[in-house]
Amino acid sequence: MTQIILSLFDPDTLLPHRAGTAGLSLALSALSQENAPLQWETNEEAVKLFWECSDREVVKWLVSNTYQIQDGYLNVPALKLDRQGKYTFTQGVTSTLLQHGQQRSLSKNSVAINFQIDEGQPEIQLNVRPLLECYYTRDLKEAFTSKGKFKSEIPLKGHHLPGLVESFVNGAYKESPKGFLALLFLPLACGYYSLPGWRSALVIPEVINLKEWMRRRQSFSGRTYKHFRSSSAGESGLKFLLQEQTASDAKTFKVNYCEVYQLGGQPWDTSQTYLKQAVYRIHPTKEMLSLYEEASYLFPSRVVKNDKGETWLAVSKVLPWIADNLIAGNPWYTGFYEFRKANELYGERQGLVKMTQQYLTEEERSLFDAVQGAFKVMLANEHQEATKQGRQLDYKQVTDKAIYRLQRPSSQQQFATALVSFLSRFRAHSAKGKGLEIYGWLQSNNNWRRARDLALLAIATYKGKQQDQAESSNAEDNGLTPEVENVDQVESQSYEYPLT
Repeated sequence: MTQIILSLFDPDTLLPHRAGTAGLSLALSALSQENAPLQWETNEEAVKLFWECSDREVVKWLVSNTYQIQDGYLNVPALKLDRQGKYTFTQGVTSTLLQHGQQRSLSKNSVAINFQIDEGQPEIQLNVRPLLECYYTRDLKEAFTSKGKFKSEIPLKGHHLPGLVESFVNGAYKESPKGFLALLFLPLACGYYSLPGWRSALVIPEVINLKEWMRRRQSFSGRTYKHFRSSSAGESGLKFLLQEQTASDAKTFKVNYCEVYQLGGQPWDTSQTYLKQAVYRIHPTKEMLSLYEEASYLFPSRVVKNDKGETWLAVSKVLPWIADNLIAGNPWYTGFYEFRKANELYGERQGLVKMTQQYLTEEERSLFDAVQGAFKVMLANEHQEATKQGRQLDYKQVTDKAIYRLQRPSSQQQFATALVSFLSRFRAHSAKGKGLEIYGWLQSNNNWRRARDLALLAIATYKGKQQDQAESSNAEDNGLTPEVENVDQVESQSYEYPLT
């Protein structure tokens, strides 16, 4: 009798092997041992397999009962996927684990499909090439001897894990029978995401309790197209972990971390579109996921429709920047100086306004309010000057002038000088009595870059009436839906405050 034990705590395994073991346990949960060529036992930490026939017969039975091709999709009965779930699973697997053309065959002709994203919004229109066959539906003969026994070392290529081997000069990566068997079921445990710019993300979770993980995995049928579309690899990891947590509760949440593979083009291989570009290891905290969840509500994806009636899902530019900061353990606004230079805010400024209202510390709030108050005074001065000259205030020009004052310095001393000059020239009630507190925080722990980011963010998120009107116009021109809430009602007379 042959016996194989796949354990989550085997020291010779990697994260993909442990996730594959979880995928195998999930596949077995949907199968019956009656008339099966093998028997099995599963507990919280291991899967035990027993059989007396050939290894090839067992693997063929397991794989054929786990993976099927139906209506152009890769179907896994154990996952209980609906139509959108089958689409996202198939697209995810074929753009990550089965990205190479030798590992799957697609129809030459594409078919049009539509998905409903949100009630009341237009459907998403997609053209898809149906899947005809793939690695998981083949006979896998390279893993066995002529007598049907496992080879002691089984050669693997990139279809099991992108970037497993960077170069094949020294030959393919070789796996043990146990490792090979686990990786066959890795697709069931992973999360798949489509990123902007012909990129994708593969998320591999840490599983430390098979029974608990299966219960959570079976509680949701799959990711909708809205969840399948993500703005960055880091954001994909947080989105995956948040969904894992939502399907559980605080006592049974068992995913301590995950690894995210960002896949895209590489100049050294033009035959594959989705090669490894970066790897993220994400250790979530309750605070991190809570802040990301709030940010995901404030910066949602939007269905966009052009003049020709074509629709697509536009993802946020702000959300991936915030997600990358959370993953790195930085304040969520870190790097706004660089972010603003590369991106226009358009319809997402309102979300940033709400983030600054809820997620700043007391010290950060003091600096933020002081800069924003000084900017208000600067606007009042410019408004009075424009009125005397009989012209309209150029809000964008004034904003750019203020931002230039504070983004030009490139050292702590230069920025401190520029900030003090700005706050002294445009005195505001919000800065009264806080000079020492602001200056002390600025000088400690090399905080000046964070202070610069906060100062620029304060100006960029100022709730001025002309700013919101200009932003709504830009958002419409760029196919974005303006925010419904009008925060200008809070401070509609921004330019008529008396000078202080």
